[in-house]
Amino acid sequence: MPVRVIETIDIKRLDILDEKGNVDESLMPALSDIEIKGMYELLTLSRTFDHHALSLQREGRMGTYASIFGQEASQIGSALALEKSDWIFPSFREMGVYITMGYPLHMLFQYWGGDERGVCVPVGTQTPHAAGAAMAAKYKGDKIAVACYFGDGGTSEGDFHESMNMAGVFKLPVVFICQNNQWAISVPRERQTASKTIAQKAAAYGFEGVQVDGNDIFAVYKATKEAVDKARRGDGPTFIECFTYRMSDHTTADDAARYRTKEEVDAWKAKDPILRLRLFMEKNGLWSEQYQKEVEEKAKTVVDEAIRTAEAIEHPEPKDMFTYTYEKLTPRQIKEMRDF
Repeated sequence: MPVRVIETIDIKRLDILDEKGNVDESLMPALSDIEIKGMYELLTLSRTFDHHALSLQREGRMGTYASIFGQEASQIGSALALEKSDWIFPSFREMGVYITMGYPLHMLFQYWGGDERGVCVPVGTQTPHAAGAAMAAKYKGDKIAVACYFGDGGTSEGDFHESMNMAGVFKLPVVFICQNNQWAISVPRERQTASKTIAQKAAAYGFEGVQVDGNDIFAVYKATKEAVDKARRGDGPTFIECFTYRMSDHTTADDAARYRTKEEVDAWKAKDPILRLRLFMEKNGLWSEQYQKEVEEKAKTVVDEAIRTAEAIEHPEPKDMFTYTYEKLTPRQIKEMRDF
């Protein structure tokens, strides 16, 4: 009997806005001037938050922090496609998503300040939670979408594969969003997987995977909007790989200069998501020096107020780290609390 080909896959890559601010009009999503300016203002606010958070950490006013510098379009572009009724399962580097969805900024500073009431640093454990929530929504008949965020390193976790498999088998209304920033701490993407793309992993689980330019906010928005609309219709999951770059260290406890070159980082600076949107806005009469000044001043005012609020909040009791972990304190916890 002859050898037969029983399956082939095509992985699409979506690009709309290039590094010089030009767009492919045939692919451009329907966005008003107000919506485009809103995108720019959220990008600026998120980067302002990020810079202030890094400064607070260096001043000893905040704990270890994971910067989103360079990844803002992947986060804001995708979050803008979501509705307030949708469920979101983030990893530890989604401050732009939180900000876009209206999460109180001061609570983000609390989170990174080590407040025990909000600390959680998931890498892959959130993916089965997302699949479970999507299955619950399907059982209940809720017409919502579930969005789950993780990095390229998260795709090496067993949780990721179990969740993808469950989503495919049960045709769950979930959108998996991978921010492929090329580095899982010091492990480069090519040591993470032998697949040509991360998006193609979806094919093994029976649903669509697509790669987008993660620094192109229009492409991220369009891909996510199509995926969440599909999920709400009951047409199953989608996996989106946002091809982006982590411009900063993995966290403030890391030194990326030890494992990647200055030339690599400089090459990605030209791909900056905020710069390319600004160039587009300039060409279309939506940007001016005065507008830029107003946007920056507003962002700084909002972030400064959030810092003041966060630092004025009474600190939690250290014993809460032990008290609310289990129903009853374990012997080990009792000893640890006594020693503490």
